[in-house]
Amino acid sequence: MTERSALVPVVSALAGSRVLVVGDVMLDRFVTGTVERISPEAPIPVLKVDDETAMLGGAGNVVRNLTALGAHAAFVAVVGDDEAAAGVRQLVDALNDIEVSLVTAAGRRTSIKTRFLAGTQQMLRADSETVASLAPDHRRAVIDAATELMADCAVVILSDYGKGVLGDGVAEELIAAAKTAGKTVVVDPKGRDYARYRGADVVTPNRIELAEASGCPVVDAATADIGARALIDALGFGAVLATLGADGMVLVPAASEPTILPVEAREVFDVSGAGDTIVATFAAALAAGVGYGQAAALASVAAGIVVGKVGTAVAYADDVVHALHHQDLSSAEAKVLSLAPALDRVETWRRRGLKVGFTNGCFDLLHPGHVSLLAQAREACDRLIVGLNSDASVTRLKAAGRPIQTEAARAAVLASLATVDIVVIFADDTPLDLIKSLRPDVLVKGADYAVDEVVGAAEVQGWGGRVVLAQLEPGHSTTETISRIAE
Repeated sequence: MTERSALVPVVSALAGSRVLVVGDVMLDRFVTGTVERISPEAPIPVLKVDDETAMLGGAGNVVRNLTALGAHAAFVAVVGDDEAAAGVRQLVDALNDIEVSLVTAAGRRTSIKTRFLAGTQQMLRADSETVASLAPDHRRAVIDAATELMADCAVVILSDYGKGVLGDGVAEELIAAAKTAGKTVVVDPKGRDYARYRGADVVTPNRIELAEASGCPVVDAATADIGARALIDALGFGAVLATLGADGMVLVPAASEPTILPVEAREVFDVSGAGDTIVATFAAALAAGVGYGQAAALASVAAGIVVGKVGTAVAYADDVVHALHHQDLSSAEAKVLSLAPALDRVETWRRRGLKVGFTNGCFDLLHPGHVSLLAQAREACDRLIVGLNSDASVTRLKAAGRPIQTEAARAAVLASLATVDIVVIFADDTPLDLIKSLRPDVLVKGADYAVDEVVGAAEVQGWGGRVVLAQLEPGHSTTETISRIAE
């Protein structure tokens, strides 16, 4: 069994891991649009805004990555009493399998990072936040909540973004409490002084952070090893997992030789949040019972996936399994996605200026009529998503005894076609909710419908998209085929 294939069962084991995250939560906002002119008021571009989205950032992005991998997460953070805090709470509530304690600090601004993008180019980032130590009562609330939640967790992550939540002795108290409880502590550090992380099991600095904290120049894996051992000797860390950008990562355990992990990315599109993915994957793997070496290898694979996406993205468990099998994202199995990873993929396409199309159906027994419809749909767009009715949905729409093939079989056949880029199975009788979530630029249906009869047509046209009615191939019908077989 190769080293990579040995990691596949580790991904499955992540579903049983339990990890506590304590740190600085942020609200990451993305304002996207196009630039067509320069402002007459000043020599600056004018961004015509097309869309605004928000997601959890900072320690919140670590939690997002944990839940995407299937791990159980507990989360302690501090927010203000403001609109951004409401946004953070709403996004946290939407996550699966998570216990949360968000401490409200009146007068403190919830951290917001707003990025303005024209296509794939970031034009400006605007930050609104409070950077200060916590008031005594808020400090106590964080420590108490974290100490209670860590009882059911194997690993504690301290996600320090330098906003003050882990300052003023909070990190030290949490590390001491975790060690007393027999928990593994992984720290994503900030700043030059790592003394507050003394005794942590693992710290995960990047190249610049490692150089600043150790006082040693870090230009490659060999110099990273020197800097890491300086920190280990001074502060009693069990290991240092350093990220070195294009040079990959290096794992430096206290009692053994370093391990160099190469870059796993096929294409680097956006490095935002890659460090969060690394610490989340590494910690989840440790919580699942694997050693530092395998945990770091898995984290490297997950980071390679994330930098190929846009924004503060996450690596889903299925993404990691596909990567471990050396499967390209165009392979059939990797095309069958649930809604969340499909939205990630669509966002990446949009940032690249690609037009997204959508069609749907039962596709029970694939015939030339289906093939023609899909080919026409793909011609109308750059990337095509097929919404596939679930087995239960087909039975309600057609009759008992249908579908002939299971949803898994139907999805596999569709995904094997070059004209299809994503297959998403939906359980409703109509794909309306799916269409609203994906917001395709082109909606395709057979010409046996009128435009006003097509589910989602009004919505797609409402956000500037168009509806295409594909010509049908005469003489092809799944129902008729089934009847002929029966006869």
